[in-house]
Amino acid sequence: MSQHQLAESRRYDPQVIANYYKKRPWLALWRTLSVIWMFAGFVLGLKLDDWWGQVEENKSRRACQLREILTHLGPTFIKVGQALSTRPDLIRKDFLEELVKLQDQLPPFDTAIAFKIIESELKRPIKEAYSSISPQPVAAASLGQVYRARLKTGEEVAVKVQRPNLLPVLTLDLYLMRWAASWLAPWLPLNLGHDLTLIVDEFGTKLFEEIDYLNEGRNAEKFAANFRDNPEVKVPVIYWRYSSNRVLTLEWIHGMKLTDTEQIEKEGLESDAIVRIGVTSGLQQLLEHGFFHADPHPGNLFAIPPQCPVDAEKQPTKWVQGGRMAYIDFGMMDQLEQETKETLVDAVVHLINKDYEYLAEDFVKLGFLTPETDIHPIVPALEAVLGDVMGESVRDFNFKTITDRFSELMYDYPFRVPAKFALIIRSLVTQEGLALSINPDFKIVEVAYPYVARRLLTGETPQLRRRLIEVLFKDGRFQWQRLENMIAIARTDRSFDLFPTAQLGLQYLLSDEGKFLRRQLVLALTEDDRLHTEEVQRLWNLIKDEIKPAQIFNAALGALAEFSTLPSVEALAAFSGRKSL
Repeated sequence: MSQHQLAESRRYDPQVIANYYKKRPWLALWRTLSVIWMFAGFVLGLKLDDWWGQVEENKSRRACQLREILTHLGPTFIKVGQALSTRPDLIRKDFLEELVKLQDQLPPFDTAIAFKIIESELKRPIKEAYSSISPQPVAAASLGQVYRARLKTGEEVAVKVQRPNLLPVLTLDLYLMRWAASWLAPWLPLNLGHDLTLIVDEFGTKLFEEIDYLNEGRNAEKFAANFRDNPEVKVPVIYWRYSSNRVLTLEWIHGMKLTDTEQIEKEGLESDAIVRIGVTSGLQQLLEHGFFHADPHPGNLFAIPPQCPVDAEKQPTKWVQGGRMAYIDFGMMDQLEQETKETLVDAVVHLINKDYEYLAEDFVKLGFLTPETDIHPIVPALEAVLGDVMGESVRDFNFKTITDRFSELMYDYPFRVPAKFALIIRSLVTQEGLALSINPDFKIVEVAYPYVARRLLTGETPQLRRRLIEVLFKDGRFQWQRLENMIAIARTDRSFDLFPTAQLGLQYLLSDEGKFLRRQLVLALTEDDRLHTEEVQRLWNLIKDEIKPAQIFNAALGALAEFSTLPSVEALAAFSGRKSL
């Protein structure tokens, strides 16, 4: 394979890349020596500062040096720096302030080259595509840079242009990373083992997808379709006539970085509210849509103040009173299978309910433990590690804390990180770090659990209804306290409406699918040879302010009337298959 063919490749193939560089060992050797040399100088400088007592006075200098090293080494290392820039719990404040600049303050490449790429890709002069375009880029990232422009039809747009000669650099770094992964895996903690090269391959596959701007445009439209009914999430419009593999034209977003808390508050927004949108939308991506943004660093997320128009296109203006969050940069995305989504819901429920045996089984289903693993000795270890996470702030309950707690387990039990979960973990770590940056005391569990509780209580699918039954019954006994807790917690979610949920529950009880639950509820009400009127009274006190007896009576009459007008088979099919009222 020639260098030209390697550069023109659009699909990540580790074997092809390895074959290319094995025939050119001098390229890999020179790159390896360059990386070692630059970091050796940096580490030596830190040691000298420590020995000579100059740590404090050289702090800003060393932080700047680290940013410059990562920038000089190129896109792969810049992406590592971007991930670290969201982790104030891992990185010193002085280093953090410098690494944040890697998100969109990188050195741009020459505008003349960028304009030639645009004209070549769009097959038309710049002046024919845009009525105006900024003479200099407004942002420069690891893989490309952005210009602010206006179309001939008047729309304000961002024009994203890919850096020249990008693929040869990426392929060499991926080759070296994969080689290093195969050698280092046995020496690393956390039992990453044989999956480490698969994690590099997953990253490489997504990196190749990220530099295909047409793929990014399709991802953006799919993401927008998933959130079309959510007014709190904004996705820019893609202008396909002015886009190609290396040029992407999309709607200009008028917003503020999520880390700019002062400006956010000046615009009348609450930082906690914006973080809540981010956490909830992240859960929706993983647990509902199965299609998630794997690179949600602050450079790709913006807060949009109240009173901003919803639609960028020429439509009657709509207004949103509350703030919203905009996602951009849809190059790095991934898709989860339905079974994986369901198992993730199970894992969250089992974690919250402290069902550690079921949680261990979830780890097996997700691939963190092999099927032949004996989970019985793992259960008490999981309880010891995860037993006190509920109610902690995100500063206490984060991936670093969990990793530290798990480190001892990894030497005793065969945990591993499935390649498929590398991007999920990266996405969660980045969002978690962002929450830490905005508010160290933000309780991420207090946002996540109401969302999961609401999803279970609404029971839009048979799978979720079965999971609700699993939550409410333990060892064959109805868990009254769990139902009370779930309703109370779900009501803390402002979007949760209890009455439609009650109607859905009544429909389910009257259906054939609800036969088991009807029988179990009767048994629960008469359990231990007594009527459980106290539990029913507590539930009623919890919901009575939102649900009136007349509403329940009318809902019951409506459900029964609908059954009476349908043959029994049709009625059962209608109710058991319906997803919403």
